[in-house]
Amino acid sequence: MSAEQEASYQDWIRPESQRDSGRISVLGLGNILLTDEGVGVHAVNAIKEKYTFSPEIELIDGGTMGLDLLPIFQTQDRILIIDAVDFRKEPGHVGTLEGSKIPSVLNAKLSVHHIGLSDLLFTAKLTRTTPPEIFLVGIQPKSFDVSLEMTDEIRTRLDDIIELALQKLKEWDVKVSMKPLP
Repeated sequence: MSAEQEASYQDWIRPESQRDSGRISVLGLGNILLTDEGVGVHAVNAIKEKYTFSPEIELIDGGTMGLDLLPIFQTQDRILIIDAVDFRKEPGHVGTLEGSKIPSVLNAKLSVHHIGLSDLLFTAKLTRTTPPEIFLVGIQPKSFDVSLEMTDEIRTRLDDIIELALQKLKEWDVKVSMKPLP
């Protein structure tokens, strides 16, 4: 990113005077009714079951809430998003994107139910409510067929996605602990 592009991106970030200190959300996105599309929700739910965090962390099943998630962007300093992402790679490819590298465009929709992450980020920029740090952990989906079960290619990589998310939280100085086994 050029210095000019970075300066332009910085102009969209919510002013520091409008932010709390150290508020972090982990946001799982997707539709669990559509096979691999629900991977973000499955990941956040698995994190909730297995780990505890310092109090400034909020774990959110964002599902398909779309623009209803905008208030989260208004109050957080950092947002870690887990979602199915079209990296144009083989199914199961895990990748990360950060800040302005996460696409934020307003796309034509068939209905309001199609509002996705890029639309949410575009709206956050437009309303100047983008948190200073956004990090996306994504996985290339294989299928969007109707099913509550993820494909094997995605299910077997769920721990890798969770590990990347936890690694980023630790970089953000978040205390992460495993819950004791019952």
